[in-house]
Amino acid sequence: MILRKPALFSCLLLTVLTSYQPANAQKGQRLLKNHPGVVSYTYRKDFAKDMPGTLDMVKKNGFTDIEFSNLFGQTAQDIRKWIDERGIKCSSFGVSYEDLTTKTDQVAKNAKTLGAKFVRVAGFPHSKTGLTLDEAKQGISEFNRVGKILKDQYGLTLIYHNHGFEFQPYEKGTLFDYIVQQTNPRYVSLEMDILWVFFPGQDPVALLKKYGNRFKAMHVKDLKKGVEGNLSGGTNPENDVALGTGQINIPAVLKAAKRSAIEHYYIEDESSNVETQVPQSVQYLLGLKE
Repeated sequence: MILRKPALFSCLLLTVLTSYQPANAQKGQRLLKNHPGVVSYTYRKDFAKDMPGTLDMVKKNGFTDIEFSNLFGQTAQDIRKWIDERGIKCSSFGVSYEDLTTKTDQVAKNAKTLGAKFVRVAGFPHSKTGLTLDEAKQGISEFNRVGKILKDQYGLTLIYHNHGFEFQPYEKGTLFDYIVQQTNPRYVSLEMDILWVFFPGQDPVALLKKYGNRFKAMHVKDLKKGVEGNLSGGTNPENDVALGTGQINIPAVLKAAKRSAIEHYYIEDESSNVETQVPQSVQYLLGLKE
């Protein structure tokens, strides 16, 4: 059971949303047109214990758009029933690279059952010492192959979620540039995780301007001040902080994103402090004006 934590979370969010009156409330429109969505990974421990109860918590705190990171031991049919009962929509279904490439039909059927439009994969096999060109080529080949199956046979769109390691220098850019340029835009789109763009030393705004038509979704996250990045694709989960309190210029990113093809914005917080940080992040996003 997870009765105490959801109750605490609900009270915290209700308090910040009802009491929050931004100073510039009469100036401009909100940067985000709609309430942000959420990535299920944010509540991974709760979902693993009590899926219906956690969905109640998600709904009570204003989230009606969710990206499932996995099925948490449940069936897609049961999850669909539970989210339908609560008026929640699953817009994206995240899977492992192995499942994507070896169980493509089952992945697609689960995504369709959930009601998702996108199938998301975050990363692909690469050397611990750094992504190589040959590894990038293998990932590209598989993404183009699987993306075609998902699109042509199931009407789904594959989105690739960057994870930091792809920004190895290559020619006049990076291997991420190479991945974007070599994947077929008909079959492969992108999901930007802004922390995993910033952490390896890249600029999310510049990347949105460069490939805005390829990005369809975004993970909105922030990196703790003082943390130095690298190309490893990994950092301590506690380095995820409430939006607006870290290093990333969130308003600039969202302004650039409005001129892109992004359809869904998901809050993701990998830390152990989601009960306090997620309400802060929601408050922050809802208060941002153009």
